[in-house]
Amino acid sequence: MSGSLVERKPLRYTPAGIPVSEGRLQHHSTLIENGSERQVEVEMAVLALGSAARWLEAAPLGGMVRIEGFVAARGRNSRTPVIHANTIEYLEGNENGTILQEEG
Repeated sequence: MSGSLVERKPLRYTPAGIPVSEGRLQHHSTLIENGSERQVEVEMAVLALGSAARWLEAAPLGGMVRIEGFVAARGRNSRTPVIHANTIEYLEGNENGTILQEEG
């Protein structure tokens, strides 16, 4: 899913010391449904752990990103969907990701 990063919470750590970054991704696109164009707009929560959390933390607010991962419920007590990011690609800003690639 690609879109604009519209919100990001401060980086935090799990009790085991794993970095966690959370935010919200806003997606807009035009698709064909039943032969007609349809405007699609959705905003979804995104969650990144480990090295992906570092990438999400560095993504510029308002910048376009492509996130690959999976959708799952927020937790046992919440059925709200959230995107769990495995990879994050900057589509604009931050030299399209080359800054973090160089830092390793």
